[in-house]
Amino acid sequence: MTIETNQSFGTDFVSSFSKEMGEPAWLEAIRVKAINIAGDLPLPRPDKTKIEKWNFSQFNQHTVKSKSYGSLTELPVEVKALIGDLEATNKNLYIQRNQTPAYLTLSDDLRNKGVIFTDIFTAAREHGDLLEKYFMTKAIKVDEHRLTALHAALFNGGSFLYVPKNVEIEEPIQAVYVHDDPEANLFNHVIVVAEDNSSVVYVENYISTLDSSSNVVNIATEVIANTNAKINYGAVDYLAKGITTYVNRRGIAERDARIEWALGLMNEGNTVSENTTNLIGDGSSGDTKTVVVGSGEQTQNFTTKVVHFGKHTDGNILNHGVMKDSASTVFNGIGKIEHGASKSNAEQESRVLMLSEKARGDANPILLIDEDDVMAGHAASVGRVDPVQLYYLMSRGIQKAEAERLIIHGFLAPVVNQLPIEGVKKQLTEVIERKVR
Repeated sequence: MTIETNQSFGTDFVSSFSKEMGEPAWLEAIRVKAINIAGDLPLPRPDKTKIEKWNFSQFNQHTVKSKSYGSLTELPVEVKALIGDLEATNKNLYIQRNQTPAYLTLSDDLRNKGVIFTDIFTAAREHGDLLEKYFMTKAIKVDEHRLTALHAALFNGGSFLYVPKNVEIEEPIQAVYVHDDPEANLFNHVIVVAEDNSSVVYVENYISTLDSSSNVVNIATEVIANTNAKINYGAVDYLAKGITTYVNRRGIAERDARIEWALGLMNEGNTVSENTTNLIGDGSSGDTKTVVVGSGEQTQNFTTKVVHFGKHTDGNILNHGVMKDSASTVFNGIGKIEHGASKSNAEQESRVLMLSEKARGDANPILLIDEDDVMAGHAASVGRVDPVQLYYLMSRGIQKAEAERLIIHGFLAPVVNQLPIEGVKKQLTEVIERKVR
């Protein structure tokens, strides 16, 4: 079957692209299967948001060729600000320019310990057996709905990070995905694996250097924390106005493992985001903190879900959003405790701050409990800037506009402060400042 796009992307196309990229036969087979079933699968159904008329497949170019960066000094100013010290020699950094792997460095120390950090196509060619073990087999499945199938068939970028057993990485590993071509549509696949007793901090940025564009972005991320492993995953998404984005970030935590998410979702266009953490093993835990700022006329839907399968598991969700102009956002926080997951704890908090009369925010806390011996709780609120806080600051001589700005930054601080790279933290702060100004 051929998906209805501006250009024919069918079986022959995905098979040819796979061979061109030197992919193993098993990966080509996944692409072919996915393109054949995509048209028969339904779109996902985010609560309270109609996406049937959104553009997820109408585009002309699947891949554009971009120049790589010979050195970090060639980076755009916006990207340099994310990286910090350009002269540092111990950076663990991957930069992708549109779909082109444009820069990569990994310290000799980590290479010698068996750490793998590379673009997804190099991983397929050089570490195919290892990639096959994790690619859309554990966290995200090809046939979940149309967008996962489209992603599997057409993915054209991404990265692979693998941390062997007993390796604890202290310095953050960073990936930056630069979008600077109006013809570039991003289908990025990211896999982060931490084997038993290992730990890693991974931070990624999606950044458009264009003011506006009409593109499709379909991102899938699979995070696997094996026994007693810890993964701290930070991300700031800042894609241009006019880009339709679907992003699916999903984690699997085995026994005594922990996955922490700190997500700054600042896209300017319509966005659907799914973030799910499956606590498979006993004693595993997941913590998700998300901040969102909506502006203009954009529509966004964010579903954050923690599913408890193992005993003594702990899940926490914190969603904070700020809406202005005519923006509309829905927060769905879901804590699900499966039968048998005794002694587990599911907590969540979703709060939306609206800065204008036409802005709309919905916070939907959902608890699905199939076990008796557990703890669970939720809190949700939608409202304006607290007049008591505003009065307190103004009584200290602070002008109203500045007082509102300080309250907003304080409201979003729980996630901003969790980002481990100063340049990324500063970028998120500046993006928030621009969007709420």
